[in-house]
Amino acid sequence: MSREVPNRLPPRIVLSPEAAAAKKHAREQRDAQMRGVSSIHAMREAIKQHARTLPAISAVPRPRALDAAAFRARAAQGLPFLIDGIVGRWPLTKASPAILREQYSQLHVRARVGDYIGTAFAPDRAMQDMTMGEYLDAAERAEGLPPYLGNLELRELNNMCHWPAYFDKIGPPRFWIGPAGTVTPLHCDFDDNIFAQIWGTKRIFLAPPHHDAFLSPREANPILFGSPFDPEAPDYAQFPLARQATMIEVIVQPGDMLYVPAGWYHQVRALTFSLSSNRWARGVPFALRSA
Repeated sequence: MSREVPNRLPPRIVLSPEAAAAKKHAREQRDAQMRGVSSIHAMREAIKQHARTLPAISAVPRPRALDAAAFRARAAQGLPFLIDGIVGRWPLTKASPAILREQYSQLHVRARVGDYIGTAFAPDRAMQDMTMGEYLDAAERAEGLPPYLGNLELRELNNMCHWPAYFDKIGPPRFWIGPAGTVTPLHCDFDDNIFAQIWGTKRIFLAPPHHDAFLSPREANPILFGSPFDPEAPDYAQFPLARQATMIEVIVQPGDMLYVPAGWYHQVRALTFSLSSNRWARGVPFALRSA
């Protein structure tokens, strides 16, 4: 019998419309100050406007390992790309997934459970606290959509990662762990993003920022927008404009690092048991610096 882990989820607080609007405004001001821009709304619009000037691509290019100067020059173009030769050298990439049970089974984690795809951008998405060992057990016996460890700050694992110094200001590493079938649905973050594939294989669909006009996005917060459109099972009857959206498919393998420019939509599915990690920049997006 597994040990019961107390529920440490904070209580939900329901705000009045006035209080919610004030909280949103305060967050936008804080986010703008952190990123060195005058307005998050203006930053989002500038990103989409710049994207309209970009050449169309049908595949994600794959340069070799880039130093900081070469990365920034390439990122200034505003297009995604894969980087070889960095993540494959990390101690965590070279380790076996068995390390999660052998060394971190008692690590406290928070899992996305239930229909976390349909409620991905809702404030009341179902979550459950457990240990890493209990999560691995639950993932192995899951029927249907498996639980997902998504967007967790796991310092114990990050001790075995060596991130390149590509950004002047950057958020903490976030980890994503789950078996085949775990999904992060289509969304965009208005921050530059480096995504490291450590174990396993994932399929990612990418769409440029200005194609939001075809994807019926909904605001989760000023930096995050989700789309109900599923590029893996497109419902053009419900979303007819989505036929006009460019969807670029890329398969990321262990050792790959993917640069996702600010504002680019992406959907991520694990094809095998997978461990990924990413970091978001906290500054003016590179594409806008060049513009």
